[in-house]
Amino acid sequence: MSQTQKHPPEHVAAVDLGSNSFHMVVAKLRAGELIIVDRLREMVRLGAGLDAQRYLTEEAQQRALACLDRFGQRLRDLPPGSVRAVGTNTLRAARNAGQFLIRAEKALGHPIDIISGIEEARLIYAGVAQSLATDGRRRLVVDIGGGSTEYVIGVDKVPLRKESVRMGCVSMSLAYFPEGKVTGKRFKNAVIAAQYELEPFQYAFRSDHWDEAVGASGTARAIRKLVIGRGWSKDRITLEGLNRLTETLLSLGRVDKTGFPDLNPDRYPIFPGGLAILYATFKALGIREMQVSDGALREGLLYDLVGRIYHDDIRSRTVAALATRYHVDLQQVARIQATLKVFLDQIPSIGCIDRETAEQWLNWAASLHEIGFDIAHSQYHKHGAYIIENADLPGFSRQDQMLLATLVRLHRRKFQFKLFKELPRPWKEAARPMSVLLRLAIVLNRSRQGNLPVDIKIELSESRVVLRFPSQWLENHPLTAADLEQEARNLRPAGIELTYL
Repeated sequence: MSQTQKHPPEHVAAVDLGSNSFHMVVAKLRAGELIIVDRLREMVRLGAGLDAQRYLTEEAQQRALACLDRFGQRLRDLPPGSVRAVGTNTLRAARNAGQFLIRAEKALGHPIDIISGIEEARLIYAGVAQSLATDGRRRLVVDIGGGSTEYVIGVDKVPLRKESVRMGCVSMSLAYFPEGKVTGKRFKNAVIAAQYELEPFQYAFRSDHWDEAVGASGTARAIRKLVIGRGWSKDRITLEGLNRLTETLLSLGRVDKTGFPDLNPDRYPIFPGGLAILYATFKALGIREMQVSDGALREGLLYDLVGRIYHDDIRSRTVAALATRYHVDLQQVARIQATLKVFLDQIPSIGCIDRETAEQWLNWAASLHEIGFDIAHSQYHKHGAYIIENADLPGFSRQDQMLLATLVRLHRRKFQFKLFKELPRPWKEAARPMSVLLRLAIVLNRSRQGNLPVDIKIELSESRVVLRFPSQWLENHPLTAADLEQEARNLRPAGIELTYL
């Protein structure tokens, strides 16, 4: 990413591995502004490939890999850091998602993150907000995906409340409309199921909490097209139009070319489930009409990526907010970060991770390594790691949170080498030396006062670390020497020799 930041790429791209469709959008980056130059969409139905044990079938994986290979041909020449690809609900649920991602990243040629439902909601809102006027009005944004539906209330570019519900047009259609047959009873049961999912936050999202409702993604666009095409609405989805569309579907008993010639045939099998969710949403939240946005998750990904390229990374704001929430000693953080900089200035790269990227992640870990103190001093490194891995952290993917949690978990005490094996590449290799650097920076600042000499020398290899201090410095700081002796004992079982002179 650092090279991308120094020399912004000419083009950037976003890839959305949804439960129903995979989407790719490519944009030209001109003076910080995005100009869309290409869009691709393929119906993959990844969500329909989850078996009863929540494993992705090989058939579904092959459909997905073939699609990603085609996307990859388009993205092959884009430099690292210029493509943001994410997986959503199906990959959140799949037990074999990790194995699939190895193959998927190879096909696409770029890393793929799995994001939480709340993070998906944030990115969807970002994509929608960019396509609407900045007018200070409160908006309810609803995005019905293949496996989940996101609800967000926000003002202008700022999301205020986010929810993600595990129901989507694919999962709902599979559960209530097998073989595409639609009856009044089945539709009623699907609507009740959707309203049940909405119940916990129904009142917080009702119409008296926002000024206008906005739909995003395929289901909303398809329904808008149908109600406008039949003359039931002029430019948006209305409650009356939704009622008439529902009555038409129930009278026909299924979705096919005869009754819905203006609907994309790819959407026939999943349309009843999506309609039931939107119908339940209108009823439960008191929606009378809903406009439909062209922006969605992939556009949100693009704008998030541009922020990272131009040093406006929401992840840094998330870390700062979390550090404040858990009353972190910011002076101690600054001391540790200064020591890390001394180390990293002497190390051009860590594996295939450049120095700037390594420094960014180590600074975040340094900022958060003591947040577990607010729970208990004993085993606070474990408490901190648990918070990081399980909290909703805007901007961070699941893999990001796993990496950050691992660095915090291993910043003291036993150095558990096995934890690195659970990380995705390239962090599987890079996190080990990064963790060693963090541990040493913390050890050297254990006194929580003063400044270390800037001329500490470090040599770092896979199995050996050498620290060289100015003459007489260790003799004048016997407690630090004792701390280093203990740290050498902690690292030895992991096959790392620490020498300090």
